[in-house]
Amino acid sequence: MLITENQSATTFSRKNPFHAKVLKNVNLNGADSNKETRHLELSLKGSNLSYVPGDALGIIPKNDPELVASLLEEMKWNEETLVTINKEDDILPLKEALATYFEITLLSKKILQQAVGFTENEELRKLVLNENANQLKEYIYGRDLLDMLCDFGPWNASAQEMVSLLRKMMPRLYSIASSIAANPEEVNLTIGAMRYTAHGRERKGVCSVLVAERLNEGDTLPIFIQPNKHFHLPASQDTDIIMVGPGTGIAPFRSFIQERAVTKATGRAWLFFGDQHAASDFLYQNELEQYQKDGVLTRIETAFSRDTVQKVYVQHKMLENSKELFEWLENGACFYVCGDKQYMAKDVHNALIEIIEKEGAMSREAAEVYLNDIQAQGRYQRDVY
Repeated sequence: MLITENQSATTFSRKNPFHAKVLKNVNLNGADSNKETRHLELSLKGSNLSYVPGDALGIIPKNDPELVASLLEEMKWNEETLVTINKEDDILPLKEALATYFEITLLSKKILQQAVGFTENEELRKLVLNENANQLKEYIYGRDLLDMLCDFGPWNASAQEMVSLLRKMMPRLYSIASSIAANPEEVNLTIGAMRYTAHGRERKGVCSVLVAERLNEGDTLPIFIQPNKHFHLPASQDTDIIMVGPGTGIAPFRSFIQERAVTKATGRAWLFFGDQHAASDFLYQNELEQYQKDGVLTRIETAFSRDTVQKVYVQHKMLENSKELFEWLENGACFYVCGDKQYMAKDVHNALIEIIEKEGAMSREAAEVYLNDIQAQGRYQRDVY
Protein backbone atom coordinates (compact mmCIF):
# COMPACT_ATOMS: atom_id res chain seq x y z
CA MET A 1 0.00 0.00 0.00
CA LEU A 2 1.31 3.44 -0.90
CA ILE A 3 1.62 5.89 2.01
CA THR A 4 0.65 9.35 0.87
CA GLU A 5 2.49 12.43 2.07
CA ASN A 6 -0.51 13.30 4.26
CA GLN A 7 -0.57 9.94 6.00
CA SER A 8 3.15 9.98 6.76
CA ALA A 9 3.09 13.58 8.00
CA THR A 10 2.85 14.31 11.70
CA THR A 11 -0.56 15.48 12.79
CA PHE A 12 -0.19 18.67 14.77
CA SER A 13 -2.79 19.46 17.41
CA ARG A 14 -3.38 21.02 20.83
CA LYS A 15 -1.49 18.10 22.43
CA ASN A 16 1.21 18.10 19.79
CA PRO A 17 1.65 21.74 18.67
CA PHE A 18 3.59 22.83 15.61
CA HIS A 19 6.56 25.13 16.28
CA ALA A 20 5.87 27.93 13.82
CA LYS A 21 8.63 30.33 12.82
CA VAL A 22 7.93 34.04 13.28
CA LEU A 23 8.22 35.79 9.91
CA LYS A 24 7.07 39.23 11.03
CA ASN A 25 6.06 40.92 14.30
CA VAL A 26 5.18 44.62 14.03
CA ASN A 27 3.18 47.18 16.00
CA LEU A 28 0.19 48.40 13.97
CA ASN A 29 -0.45 51.48 16.13
CA GLY A 30 1.11 54.90 15.56
CA ALA A 31 3.61 56.50 17.95
CA ASP A 32 0.96 58.57 19.77
CA SER A 33 -1.39 55.65 20.46
CA ASN A 34 -2.38 54.46 23.94
CA LYS A 35 -2.44 50.94 22.54
CA GLU A 36 -0.03 48.36 21.16
CA THR A 37 -1.51 45.96 18.61
CA ARG A 38 0.85 43.41 17.11
CA HIS A 39 0.54 42.06 13.57
CA LEU A 40 2.11 38.61 13.67
CA GLU A 41 2.98 36.48 10.64
CA LEU A 42 3.85 32.82 11.27
CA SER A 43 5.12 30.21 8.84
CA LEU A 44 3.15 26.96 8.49
CA LYS A 45 5.78 25.49 6.16
CA GLY A 46 6.18 21.76 6.73
CA SER A 47 3.20 21.57 9.10
CA ASN A 48 0.49 20.37 6.72
CA LEU A 49 -1.84 22.65 8.72
CA SER A 50 -4.74 24.40 7.03
CA TYR A 51 -7.59 26.65 8.12
CA VAL A 52 -10.61 28.50 6.78
CA PRO A 53 -11.64 32.13 7.44
CA GLY A 54 -13.27 32.33 10.87
CA ASP A 55 -11.01 29.72 12.50
CA ALA A 56 -8.80 30.51 15.49
CA LEU A 57 -5.16 29.82 16.23
CA GLY A 58 -4.15 28.37 19.58
CA ILE A 59 -0.84 29.48 21.09
CA ILE A 60 0.82 27.67 23.98
CA PRO A 61 2.48 30.56 25.81
CA LYS A 62 5.16 30.95 28.49
CA ASN A 63 4.82 33.00 31.65
CA ASP A 64 6.66 36.29 32.17
CA PRO A 65 10.23 35.51 33.39
CA GLU A 66 10.07 38.53 35.76
CA LEU A 67 6.93 37.16 37.44
CA VAL A 68 8.54 33.71 37.77
CA ALA A 69 11.66 35.32 39.32
CA SER A 70 9.47 37.26 41.80
CA LEU A 71 7.71 34.05 42.88
CA LEU A 72 11.01 32.23 43.44
CA GLU A 73 12.37 35.19 45.40
CA GLU A 74 9.24 35.64 47.55
CA MET A 75 9.24 31.97 48.58
CA LYS A 76 13.05 31.62 48.72
CA TRP A 77 12.69 28.57 46.48
CA ASN A 78 15.58 26.92 44.65
CA GLU A 79 14.82 27.14 40.94
CA GLU A 80 16.49 23.77 40.29
CA THR A 81 14.20 21.85 42.70
CA LEU A 82 12.47 19.07 40.77
CA VAL A 83 8.67 19.04 40.95
CA THR A 84 6.06 16.62 39.68
CA ILE A 85 3.72 18.50 37.35
CA ASN A 86 0.90 16.07 36.52
CA LYS A 87 -0.76 12.71 37.19
CA GLU A 88 1.67 11.01 34.81
CA ASP A 89 4.44 11.97 37.27
CA ASP A 90 6.32 14.06 34.73
CA ILE A 91 9.07 16.07 36.41
CA LEU A 92 10.48 19.52 35.67
CA PRO A 93 12.86 21.90 37.47
CA LEU A 94 10.73 24.39 39.44
CA LYS A 95 11.68 27.46 37.39
CA GLU A 96 10.79 25.72 34.12
CA ALA A 97 7.53 24.36 35.58
CA LEU A 98 6.46 27.87 36.66
CA ALA A 99 7.49 29.34 33.30
CA THR A 100 6.01 26.78 30.94
CA TYR A 101 3.49 24.52 32.65
CA PHE A 102 1.45 26.22 35.39
CA GLU A 103 -1.12 29.03 35.31
CA ILE A 104 0.36 31.64 37.70
CA THR A 105 -1.51 34.79 36.69
CA LEU A 106 -4.99 33.65 37.75
CA LEU A 107 -6.37 32.66 41.14
CA SER A 108 -9.44 30.56 41.88
CA LYS A 109 -11.63 29.89 44.89
CA LYS A 110 -10.26 26.32 44.99
CA ILE A 111 -6.62 27.47 45.15
CA LEU A 112 -7.31 29.77 48.13
CA GLN A 113 -9.39 27.15 49.91
CA GLN A 114 -6.61 24.58 49.57
CA ALA A 115 -3.87 27.08 50.46
CA VAL A 116 -5.43 27.55 53.93
CA GLY A 117 -3.77 24.30 55.00
CA PHE A 118 -0.31 25.76 54.45
CA THR A 119 -0.51 28.93 56.56
CA GLU A 120 -1.56 30.14 60.01
CA ASN A 121 -2.90 33.35 58.45
CA GLU A 122 -6.25 34.24 60.04
CA GLU A 123 -7.20 36.65 57.27
CA LEU A 124 -7.13 33.86 54.67
CA ARG A 125 -9.13 31.55 56.98
CA LYS A 126 -11.85 34.18 57.25
CA LEU A 127 -11.78 34.97 53.52
CA VAL A 128 -12.59 31.40 52.46
CA LEU A 129 -15.58 31.02 54.82
CA ASN A 130 -18.90 30.53 53.01
CA GLU A 131 -20.36 33.74 54.42
CA ASN A 132 -17.49 35.73 52.83
CA ALA A 133 -18.06 34.42 49.28
CA ASN A 134 -18.41 37.95 47.88
CA GLN A 135 -15.18 39.19 49.47
CA LEU A 136 -13.38 36.09 48.18
CA LYS A 137 -14.66 36.73 44.65
CA GLU A 138 -13.54 40.36 44.92
CA TYR A 139 -10.08 39.31 46.15
CA ILE A 140 -9.56 36.81 43.32
CA TYR A 141 -10.47 39.32 40.59
CA GLY A 142 -7.32 40.87 39.11
CA ARG A 143 -4.91 39.11 41.49
CA ASP A 144 -2.42 36.31 40.89
CA LEU A 145 -0.34 33.69 42.70
CA LEU A 146 2.28 36.25 43.78
CA ASP A 147 -0.42 38.37 45.47
CA MET A 148 -1.67 35.37 47.42
CA LEU A 149 1.84 34.37 48.51
CA CYS A 150 2.68 37.95 49.58
CA ASP A 151 -0.65 38.59 51.34
CA PHE A 152 -1.16 35.46 53.40
CA GLY A 153 2.28 34.15 54.46
CA PRO A 154 4.35 32.95 56.14
CA TRP A 155 3.89 29.62 54.39
CA ASN A 156 4.84 26.21 55.67
CA ALA A 157 4.69 24.34 52.37
CA SER A 158 7.25 22.85 50.01
CA ALA A 159 7.46 24.03 46.40
CA GLN A 160 5.85 20.72 45.41
CA GLU A 161 2.88 21.27 47.73
CA MET A 162 2.39 24.80 46.41
CA VAL A 163 2.55 23.93 42.71
CA SER A 164 0.14 21.04 43.31
CA LEU A 165 -2.53 23.72 43.95
CA LEU A 166 -2.06 25.19 40.48
CA ARG A 167 -3.87 24.51 37.23
CA LYS A 168 -2.17 23.67 33.96
CA MET A 169 -1.69 26.72 31.75
CA MET A 170 -4.33 26.84 29.01
CA PRO A 171 -3.57 27.74 25.38
CA ARG A 172 -4.66 31.22 24.29
CA LEU A 173 -6.95 31.39 21.24
CA TYR A 174 -6.88 34.19 18.66
CA SER A 175 -9.03 34.79 15.58
CA ILE A 176 -6.96 34.18 12.46
CA ALA A 177 -6.37 37.40 10.49
CA SER A 178 -5.40 35.92 7.11
CA SER A 179 -6.69 33.70 4.33
CA ILE A 180 -4.54 30.69 3.42
CA ALA A 181 -5.63 31.18 -0.20
CA ALA A 182 -4.02 34.64 -0.14
CA ASN A 183 -1.05 33.61 2.06
CA PRO A 184 -0.14 29.98 1.36
CA GLU A 185 1.71 28.23 4.22
CA GLU A 186 1.23 31.24 6.49
CA VAL A 187 -1.04 32.39 9.29
CA ASN A 188 -1.46 35.99 10.56
CA LEU A 189 -2.77 37.27 13.89
CA THR A 190 -3.80 40.66 15.29
CA ILE A 191 -3.04 40.75 19.02
CA GLY A 192 -3.60 43.66 21.40
CA ALA A 193 -0.98 43.78 24.19
CA MET A 194 -2.81 43.73 27.52
CA ARG A 195 -1.15 45.76 30.27
CA TYR A 196 -2.81 47.34 33.29
CA THR A 197 -2.11 48.27 36.89
CA ALA A 198 -4.10 46.62 39.67
CA HIS A 199 -3.49 46.28 43.42
CA GLY A 200 -0.26 48.23 43.20
CA ARG A 201 1.41 46.14 40.51
CA GLU A 202 1.63 46.24 36.73
CA ARG A 203 -0.14 43.24 35.20
CA LYS A 204 0.54 41.74 31.77
CA GLY A 205 -1.45 39.43 29.52
CA VAL A 206 0.44 36.12 29.44
CA CYS A 207 0.40 35.59 25.68
CA SER A 208 -0.18 39.11 24.34
CA VAL A 209 2.82 40.58 26.18
CA LEU A 210 4.99 37.57 25.30
CA VAL A 211 4.25 38.46 21.66
CA ALA A 212 4.76 42.21 22.21
CA GLU A 213 7.94 42.09 24.31
CA ARG A 214 9.75 38.79 23.92
CA LEU A 215 9.02 37.36 20.48
CA ASN A 216 11.40 38.20 17.65
CA GLU A 217 11.50 37.35 13.98
CA GLY A 218 13.10 33.90 13.58
CA ASP A 219 11.81 32.67 16.96
CA THR A 220 9.24 29.88 17.08
CA LEU A 221 5.83 29.61 18.78
CA PRO A 222 3.97 26.36 19.61
CA ILE A 223 0.62 26.60 17.77
CA PHE A 224 -2.39 24.59 16.61
CA ILE A 225 -5.52 25.33 14.55
CA GLN A 226 -8.84 25.59 16.42
CA PRO A 227 -11.73 25.28 13.94
CA ASN A 228 -14.74 27.54 14.53
CA LYS A 229 -17.84 26.01 12.95
CA HIS A 230 -20.06 28.85 14.16
CA PHE A 231 -18.23 31.72 12.45
CA HIS A 232 -17.62 31.44 8.72
CA LEU A 233 -18.24 33.04 5.34
CA PRO A 234 -21.54 32.27 3.59
CA ALA A 235 -21.46 29.32 1.19
CA SER A 236 -22.57 31.50 -1.72
CA GLN A 237 -20.09 33.97 -3.20
CA ASP A 238 -22.87 36.38 -4.11
CA THR A 239 -24.21 36.80 -0.56
CA ASP A 240 -23.62 40.27 0.91
CA ILE A 241 -21.72 40.48 4.21
CA ILE A 242 -21.77 43.14 6.95
CA MET A 243 -18.81 42.97 9.35
CA VAL A 244 -18.57 44.81 12.67
CA GLY A 245 -15.07 44.52 14.14
CA PRO A 246 -13.64 47.36 16.24
CA GLY A 247 -10.05 47.12 17.52
CA THR A 248 -8.59 43.61 17.28
CA GLY A 249 -12.09 42.48 16.24
CA ILE A 250 -10.90 43.35 12.72
CA ALA A 251 -8.84 40.10 12.65
CA PRO A 252 -11.31 37.56 11.17
CA PHE A 253 -12.66 40.18 8.77
CA ARG A 254 -9.21 40.72 7.29
CA SER A 255 -9.32 36.97 6.66
CA PHE A 256 -12.82 37.21 5.12
CA ILE A 257 -11.81 40.12 2.86
CA GLN A 258 -8.59 38.44 1.69
CA GLU A 259 -10.49 35.24 0.91
CA ARG A 260 -13.17 37.08 -1.07
CA ALA A 261 -10.51 38.98 -3.01
CA VAL A 262 -8.93 35.67 -4.11
CA THR A 263 -12.24 33.94 -4.91
CA LYS A 264 -13.53 37.06 -6.70
CA ALA A 265 -16.79 36.94 -4.75
CA THR A 266 -19.57 39.02 -6.29
CA GLY A 267 -21.42 39.70 -3.00
CA ARG A 268 -21.03 43.17 -1.49
CA ALA A 269 -18.99 43.67 1.70
CA TRP A 270 -19.52 46.40 4.31
CA LEU A 271 -17.09 46.91 7.19
CA PHE A 272 -17.67 48.85 10.42
CA PHE A 273 -14.37 49.51 12.20
CA GLY A 274 -13.71 51.56 15.32
CA ASP A 275 -10.93 52.44 17.74
CA GLN A 276 -9.66 55.44 19.69
CA HIS A 277 -7.88 57.75 17.20
CA ALA A 278 -7.95 57.78 13.39
CA ALA A 279 -4.34 58.99 13.15
CA SER A 280 -2.80 56.22 15.27
CA ASP A 281 -5.33 53.39 15.63
CA PHE A 282 -6.78 52.71 12.17
CA LEU A 283 -5.50 49.12 11.94
CA TYR A 284 -4.66 47.92 8.39
CA GLN A 285 -5.85 51.27 7.00
CA ASN A 286 -3.89 51.25 3.71
CA GLU A 287 -4.78 47.65 3.01
CA LEU A 288 -8.49 48.18 3.68
CA GLU A 289 -8.63 51.35 1.59
CA GLN A 290 -6.94 49.50 -1.28
CA TYR A 291 -9.56 46.72 -1.03
CA GLN A 292 -12.22 49.41 -1.25
CA LYS A 293 -10.57 50.90 -4.38
CA ASP A 294 -10.43 47.40 -5.89
CA GLY A 295 -14.12 46.89 -5.16
CA VAL A 296 -13.58 43.96 -2.77
CA LEU A 297 -14.90 46.13 0.06
CA THR A 298 -18.04 48.02 -0.92
CA ARG A 299 -18.15 50.34 2.10
CA ILE A 300 -16.09 51.20 5.19
CA GLU A 301 -17.63 53.07 8.13
CA THR A 302 -15.24 54.16 10.87
CA ALA A 303 -15.85 55.32 14.43
CA PHE A 304 -12.92 56.87 16.31
CA SER A 305 -14.21 57.44 19.83
CA ARG A 306 -11.55 59.82 21.14
CA ASP A 307 -11.48 62.14 18.11
CA THR A 308 -14.80 63.80 18.97
CA VAL A 309 -16.18 65.51 22.07
CA GLN A 310 -18.95 62.96 22.19
CA LYS A 311 -17.68 59.39 21.93
CA VAL A 312 -18.75 57.69 18.70
CA TYR A 313 -18.71 53.90 18.52
CA VAL A 314 -19.50 51.35 15.80
CA GLN A 315 -23.12 50.95 16.96
CA HIS A 316 -23.66 54.71 16.42
CA LYS A 317 -22.41 54.33 12.84
CA MET A 318 -24.81 51.43 12.34
CA LEU A 319 -27.72 53.58 13.53
CA GLU A 320 -26.63 56.42 11.21
CA ASN A 321 -26.86 53.98 8.30
CA SER A 322 -29.97 52.16 9.51
CA LYS A 323 -31.97 52.39 6.27
CA GLU A 324 -29.23 50.85 4.08
CA LEU A 325 -28.29 48.31 6.73
CA PHE A 326 -31.86 47.02 6.95
CA GLU A 327 -32.06 46.89 3.13
CA TRP A 328 -28.94 44.70 3.09
CA LEU A 329 -30.49 42.37 5.70
CA GLU A 330 -33.74 42.19 3.71
CA ASN A 331 -31.63 41.34 0.67
CA GLY A 332 -30.20 38.29 2.52
CA ALA A 333 -26.94 39.74 3.88
CA CYS A 334 -25.04 37.92 6.63
CA PHE A 335 -24.18 40.02 9.70
CA TYR A 336 -20.97 39.36 11.68
CA VAL A 337 -19.64 40.77 14.96
CA CYS A 338 -16.18 40.19 16.44
CA GLY A 339 -14.60 41.65 19.58
CA ASP A 340 -15.46 42.63 23.12
CA LYS A 341 -18.29 40.54 24.60
CA GLN A 342 -18.92 42.64 27.70
CA TYR A 343 -19.92 45.95 26.11
CA MET A 344 -19.47 46.22 22.35
CA ALA A 345 -21.29 43.04 21.30
CA LYS A 346 -24.28 43.91 23.52
CA ASP A 347 -24.42 47.47 22.18
CA VAL A 348 -24.23 46.23 18.58
CA HIS A 349 -26.97 43.64 19.27
CA ASN A 350 -29.26 46.32 20.72
CA ALA A 351 -28.55 48.70 17.84
CA LEU A 352 -29.41 45.93 15.39
CA ILE A 353 -32.78 45.33 17.09
CA GLU A 354 -33.43 49.09 17.06
CA ILE A 355 -32.66 49.28 13.31
CA ILE A 356 -34.94 46.32 12.49
CA GLU A 357 -37.72 47.80 14.67
CA LYS A 358 -37.47 51.25 13.07
CA GLU A 359 -36.84 50.37 9.43
CA GLY A 360 -39.11 47.33 9.43
CA ALA A 361 -41.85 49.36 11.16
CA MET A 362 -42.38 46.60 13.72
CA SER A 363 -42.60 46.19 17.49
CA ARG A 364 -39.51 45.43 19.58
CA GLU A 365 -40.77 41.86 20.10
CA ALA A 366 -41.21 41.40 16.34
CA ALA A 367 -37.72 42.84 15.74
CA GLU A 368 -36.26 40.33 18.22
CA VAL A 369 -38.07 37.48 16.43
CA TYR A 370 -36.69 38.77 13.09
CA LEU A 371 -33.14 38.75 14.52
CA ASN A 372 -33.61 35.29 16.04
CA ASP A 373 -34.77 34.05 12.65
CA ILE A 374 -31.72 35.31 10.80
CA GLN A 375 -29.53 33.87 13.57
CA ALA A 376 -31.22 30.47 13.10
CA GLN A 377 -30.46 30.74 9.37
CA GLY A 378 -26.77 31.30 10.20
CA ARG A 379 -26.98 34.91 9.00
CA TYR A 380 -26.09 36.52 12.36
CA GLN A 381 -22.78 35.18 13.69
CA ARG A 382 -20.68 36.37 16.63
CA ASP A 383 -17.08 35.71 17.62
CA VAL A 384 -16.88 37.51 20.96
CA TYR A 385 -14.48 37.26 23.89
